Amino acid sequence: MSTKPLIGIPADRRVLDPHPFHMVGEKYVAAIRDGADGLPFLIPALGNSLDADDILSRIDGLFLTGSPSNVEPHHYAGEPSRPGTLHDPHRDETTLRLIHRALETGVPLFAVCRGFQELNVVLGGSLHQHVHELPGYKVHKENPEAPLEVQYGPAHEVHLVDGGQLRALASTATVTVNSLHSQGIARLADSVLVEAVADDGLVEAFRVDEARNFALAVQWHPEWKVTENDFSMAMFASFGNACREHASQKQV
Repeated sequence: MSTKPLIGIPADRRVLDPHPFHMVGEKYVAAIRDGADGLPFLIPALGNSLDADDILSRIDGLFLTGSPSNVEPHHYAGEPSRPGTLHDPHRDETTLRLIHRALETGVPLFAVCRGFQELNVVLGGSLHQHVHELPGYKVHKENPEAPLEVQYGPAHEVHLVDGGQLRALASTATVTVNSLHSQGIARLADSVLVEAVADDGLVEAFRVDEARNFALAVQWHPEWKVTENDFSMAMFASFGNACREHASQKQV
């Protein structure tokens, strides 16, 4: 019998003319396999037609990925998005419910990029839609015309909070991360503890205070070539261990 935890990854829903597809980037699937030593389980973006409790009872962890789409601003009382902004209401309807119930039931949760933003929104926080246009903030988004190696290459340092979960995993006070986001934290949710901050003051990582299990979110993309980065591997390994522990407790 396999000891690998079953880790759910909610999908995006995108239309590839003329048909809708439920999609997860391969780099996320590979990171769960190679970094967390888990079995990736893709969750379709079927919204309220999915029973969140049924899904969470079957998986050992929940991994929330990045995406080109943005969380619809009505979920955090934000201003309407600019015309042409890519949204994915099917994903919103799926992930926001899954996050809420995962936190309530103690399912381990790891969130990156859009997932980081989703978690903040679920907990009552809000988002800047265009961080790079705000005074005092640097440009955190990628150049979409650059090669992938450049887009996902080292972009800026983040400062890891002393005594935090990430500081313990990194064994250093600062790390250099990639940066591919135009949105960012505006109001940080009350129930979280900051884990990392960029030089310009933007919150780049947090964990859920008093969560029943692993509940960590980062704004950057540690899944990118995960096996080539010791810090990224440490994050995914820690998540995988939490998922294995959760699976063992379900079997008791």
